[in-house]
Amino acid sequence: MTDDAPELRASDADRERVAEVLQDALAEGRLDMEEFEERLDATYKARTYGELAPITRDLPVGTVAAPKVDMLKKPGSLKGSWADRIVGGEGSSTWGVAVMAGFQRKGRWTAPRRFNCFAFWGGGEIDLREANFADREIEINCVAIMGGVQVIVPPGVEVVVRGIGIMGGFDQREDGVPGDPGAPRVIVTGFAFWGGVGVERKMTRAQRQELREERRREKLERRAERRELD
Repeated sequence: MTDDAPELRASDADRERVAEVLQDALAEGRLDMEEFEERLDATYKARTYGELAPITRDLPVGTVAAPKVDMLKKPGSLKGSWADRIVGGEGSSTWGVAVMAGFQRKGRWTAPRRFNCFAFWGGGEIDLREANFADREIEINCVAIMGGVQVIVPPGVEVVVRGIGIMGGFDQREDGVPGDPGAPRVIVTGFAFWGGVGVERKMTRAQRQELREERRREKLERRAERRELD
C-alpha cells in the first residue's frame, strides 16, 4: 500500500520497524556500518511511507518493512470493546495519598469499584484511559485540602460528579454527558477545601494517532472515488 499512498504519514512505530530491519541486515553482513548509519538516519528523518519504502527495498524483508495500510474503515476501532475492559475482581489499586507530594494511577491498571484518594498540599492523577474496570460502575472518592486531584476518563465513559467544594471546587464540565452503550459509569465524589478536583475527557496518544490515520484513509478513499468517476 505504500505505492498506492506514498504521501500517507508514517508513525514512530513504522520507523522503528524499518530500523529493526536495518539492524538485522547489519548483523547479517548485508550492510556495512556506513550504509547502516546512512539508512538509519534517513529512517528517522522520513515523514511518509513513500520516504520509508526505498530504504529497505533491496533487503529480503523490504516489502514488509514499511507497513501496509488498510484503507477500509474499522468501525469502533478507537473505542475497542467495553465488555472486554470490565473484568471484575478487586482492582489493582484502591487508594492514593499525596501529602506535600504526588501520586499517579495510569496506564494498564484495574480501577476498583471504589477508589479513595487524599491530597494535602499535593496532587494526584487518576488516568482511566487505558484502565480496565472492576465493575460496570465505579466510584472515585477524592478529598483535596489545599491540593488537587485530576481524573482523566476516555471518550464514551459516562461521568457523574457529586463532590462538594468549600473555597474549592469539583469540575462539572463532563457531568451528565451520555456514555456509549455498555461503557462504564464513573462517579466522582468527595470534598475539596481550598483545593480542586478536575475531571477531563481525553484520548490517548495512540487513539489520537489512529483518529488522524482514519481521517487520512477517508480522504484517500474520497480521492480514489473521484478518480474513478473522472
